[in-house]
Amino acid sequence: MDEAAYRSARGEINRLPCVFEKALLARCAVCQLASHRALAERETIACTSPVARAECGQLAGLLREKSAFALRLASTRRVLPHAMVMKIQCGGLSGLRQALDADAPAPDVHRLVLLARERHGGLEALPYSDIIQGVAAFEPRRRRP
Repeated sequence: MDEAAYRSARGEINRLPCVFEKALLARCAVCQLASHRALAERETIACTSPVARAECGQLAGLLREKSAFALRLASTRRVLPHAMVMKIQCGGLSGLRQALDADAPAPDVHRLVLLARERHGGLEALPYSDIIQGVAAFEPRRRRP
């Protein structure tokens, strides 16, 4: 299957793609609202709640913005390489878990967003200086020789 046909089919099958799909596929995090789907020997993840997806989009944007200094980025507006996106998503969710729910075995995205709203009144008021330490500390898996 060529890439253009795959993207077209993916858009038809997955109308509400998960914002943290890369982190969920890498098993860095889980989400109770994630719906896994197979497409052409690949896996895609959809969100089952448009409202939750909007909140995750806001969190992802804030993590990206606040991580700029730690990742030595002049601008976060450009398309980032896969490794940097993984650092932001996996490291950011790990840092958020440490800040809000340190006893949890893995970051649960939806649960963390709900806890952030409950404890801090919104995503903007989170302790990003603590959360970004997770981004800086995240190391991607090494390739096998």
